Amino acid sequence: MPIIEPVIRPPSESSSFLLQITTGCSSNYCTFCGAYQDKEFRVKEDLEIYSDIKQWADIYPQTRKVFLIDGDALALGNSRLVVILKSLQRNIPSLRRISSYANGYNITVRSDADLKELFDNKLKLLYIGLESGNQDILTECRKKSTVDEMITAVTRVQKIGIKASVIVLLGLGGRQNFKVHARDTIKAINKMQPRFLSFLCLMLIPGTPLFTQAARGEFQELEAEELLEQSYEIIKGLDLEKTIFRSNHASNYLSLEGVFPCDKNRLLAILEKAIDGKINLKPEIFRGL
Repeated sequence: MPIIEPVIRPPSESSSFLLQITTGCSSNYCTFCGAYQDKEFRVKEDLEIYSDIKQWADIYPQTRKVFLIDGDALALGNSRLVVILKSLQRNIPSLRRISSYANGYNITVRSDADLKELFDNKLKLLYIGLESGNQDILTECRKKSTVDEMITAVTRVQKIGIKASVIVLLGLGGRQNFKVHARDTIKAINKMQPRFLSFLCLMLIPGTPLFTQAARGEFQELEAEELLEQSYEIIKGLDLEKTIFRSNHASNYLSLEGVFPCDKNRLLAILEKAIDGKINLKPEIFRGL
């Protein structure tokens, strides 16, 4: 069956089989997000899902990675989701990893046994949008998952063996919340100790509530240099034991990659040069979502 557009995925899933389990997001209220604003949330019918698996497996039998889309595959309970995971393994013997976006509340409602069952059926990586570690910012943005919920979610899945890739949205608090966004995000990430960490930059999307707030002067968007400064502040405060870091999303003005803690000082040195104007930033025309 054809994928119902629009679809988003992490850069690291560029070579994955995109299996559409749901359309849209069950928490499509976030003021900054336009990914699914014209897309009603629903779970696809089993016939569609299993047909997609079979068609893909017939053409690409050597597939190694599957990414479950849209934004909320874990909205399905284990009784249904595990059957889909088993079908993927049965039809694609070469499969090594299944991954998905996940909201914190769809993880915390599950028992450890539920999470272990997902892991045992090759769900090995979850992408979780922390966005900000400041609860007031998340509340203002109408994000359903709380900071504490997401910290708990990341801690629990990683204890089971599922790797967590946590996403931070630079600039989300605007100029008025620059410091608390950085400060509390540092606290949350240090508690999570995620296996993967990525920074994206806020881009105001026409039609979203945050875009309207900015147009009314109620939200002040950060300039490129300020986004770099916020990235610097967060990285400087991170105390991570073993985390792979990336800022290679299309929204970023500067691509960075490294491993914490060994590359922390190198990342800070690169950001210092960029802030001082000694490194060229991505032109605005090439930024995107």
